[in-house]
Amino acid sequence: MPDNLTSDRLSGGVLSREQLHGLIVRNEPQLLAEYLDLDTQLQPNGFDVTLREVSRYVGKGQIGARSEDRKLPQLVPLEFDAEGWLALEPGPYHILYNEIVSLPGSLMALGRPRSSLGRSGVTIHTAVWDAGYSGRSTSLLSVLNPEGFRVQRDARVMQLVFIEMATATISGYEGQYQGENTG
Repeated sequence: MPDNLTSDRLSGGVLSREQLHGLIVRNEPQLLAEYLDLDTQLQPNGFDVTLREVSRYVGKGQIGARSEDRKLPQLVPLEFDAEGWLALEPGPYHILYNEIVSLPGSLMALGRPRSSLGRSGVTIHTAVWDAGYSGRSTSLLSVLNPEGFRVQRDARVMQLVFIEMATATISGYEGQYQGENTG
C-alpha cells in the first residue's frame, strides 16, 4: 500500500469515508478485509467493526519489564444462542472482531465504542493500532450495567478511526500480535 494515501495530501489527519472506501476496495492488501457490509460499516469518520466472538477470562494475566514475562489469562469462548445472542452478566469479557486490519506505515488507528454501548452501561477498552499492524484484533468489553447486557453476533460494537501520520514510520509494528487470529 503506498504511503501517499491521497492525491490531496493531509499531512496527518483523520481519514474520511471516501478515503477509507478507496483503501478498502482498491488497495492490496486491503485496509480492512472480512467485513460484513461495507456500506453499513463505513462511517463519516471511521469504520464500524463487528463482533465475532466473546470469551470469559480464566486465571491471572501478567506483564513484566521484559516481553518474555508477559502471560495472558486463558480464555473460554461463550456460546451464542440459536438466534446469535449472548446474555452477559456484569464484568469483563474478551472480544474478537470479524474484520482483519492491515495498516500501512503511514496510518494508525484508534478504536472507540459505539455510543449505544455507553448508553447501555457497556464500554470497550482498546489499545492503539500501530502503523504496520496486520491482524484480527481483540479488545476488553466491560459490562458495567448491574442488569447486564445482551449482544448479538456480528453487531457493530466499535468504530475504528484511521489517522494519517504526518510522516510514515520507517519501522512499523513488529510485536507478538502481528498476524493474530487470521489463521
